[in-house]
Amino acid sequence: MTSALKTDRYELTMLDAALQSGQADKEVVFEVFARSLPAGRRFGVFAGVGRLIEEIKEFNFTQEQLAFLESERIVSDQTLSWLADYSFSGEIEGFLEGEIFFGNSPVLTVSGSFAECVVLETLVLSILNYDSAVASAAARMRIAAGERKLIEMGSRRANENAAVAAARASYIAGFDATSNLQAQLSYGIPTLGTSGHAFTLLFDSESDAFKAQLKAMGEKTTFLVDTFDVEKAVNTAVEITSGQLGNVRIDSGDLAETAQKVRAQLDQLGARETKITVTNDLDEDAIAALAAYPVDSYGVGTSLVTGSGAPTAGFVFKLVSKKDDGKWIDVSKRSSGKSNLPGRKVATRVIENGIATHDLISKPDQGAEGRLLQVKYMNEGSVLDVPNLDQARSRFTDSLTELPATAKRLSDGEPALSVITS
Repeated sequence: MTSALKTDRYELTMLDAALQSGQADKEVVFEVFARSLPAGRRFGVFAGVGRLIEEIKEFNFTQEQLAFLESERIVSDQTLSWLADYSFSGEIEGFLEGEIFFGNSPVLTVSGSFAECVVLETLVLSILNYDSAVASAAARMRIAAGERKLIEMGSRRANENAAVAAARASYIAGFDATSNLQAQLSYGIPTLGTSGHAFTLLFDSESDAFKAQLKAMGEKTTFLVDTFDVEKAVNTAVEITSGQLGNVRIDSGDLAETAQKVRAQLDQLGARETKITVTNDLDEDAIAALAAYPVDSYGVGTSLVTGSGAPTAGFVFKLVSKKDDGKWIDVSKRSSGKSNLPGRKVATRVIENGIATHDLISKPDQGAEGRLLQVKYMNEGSVLDVPNLDQARSRFTDSLTELPATAKRLSDGEPALSVITS
């Protein structure tokens, strides 16, 4: 279903007034950027543009939606007629998904007529702000986890649509799998998951529950061992699998101490190949604190899908240039604390000896040095090349690798790179 009305009313009222005043067809340039990173964050990860382009392709107004706008007298008949034929015919360029971004980075540029661009504002921001917030949090968790496996398990802590978006965004930033089946169907993201406490409680004994799970899922399944007594559960799981136990999951208590005890117990019982997964309200700090303990994978939910303390990337959508009498005029907002740089801009990342030193924002005709951070996604309304999810994951890995070592610190600090305006 089209997302045309998942928007703010003022976009359509601005459109209405612009059409009636004769200004709607004026060529303009909008830019999406964050004025700064969330406090203490050293970088952000750009995500969501793949979803956004798909939404824009299908962005149109149905007869039902037009009838609603008419019945509620939200816009004039002139605007209703214009909306009935709406299809974006402008240009979109921006950062690749998985790219690292900083404050004032022009992560997306939307150009075309004022009318066709302004109606996209809420859609653009709702997708990019959420997906980038999740990807940025996921990146910090990826750093904390090192080479250990990360599983996204936040579906029950998010809106049902946001849950799928979060799985996609976290996968871009290095997560290995998700619990969400729609994410696997839609995007091919690997899924993991076996049983919860309810399954164990369904049976007369924990042993019966484990036997049923083993019969249905095989010896490589993951047994949840903290429903009653962890030590007894581990003994039971090893016994019924004849020592070929694949995985155990711990979801409560002191995870560090319990993981250490379970590892020692498994080794003593001869189940040295059995892996340990921990869950239970983990965030990047908790993951980092477990680095010295025998944990093989982490399941992360609430903290991830809420951005781990930064639930939005802080992106805004601002008009930066307009064309009057054949001449482009740069414009900007000057409100205190909310000003922005006027004019269309390009961003490059300057790299020396394989390590990024700073980002440079300049005019398109200045020939700035460094790696160009923007690519064109749409031209005259037609979709060009949109990288797939695996390419986005690779872009994240490469982008993170070229940052200075300080970027990988989880403690609060200044952005890893300065952004210089030329």
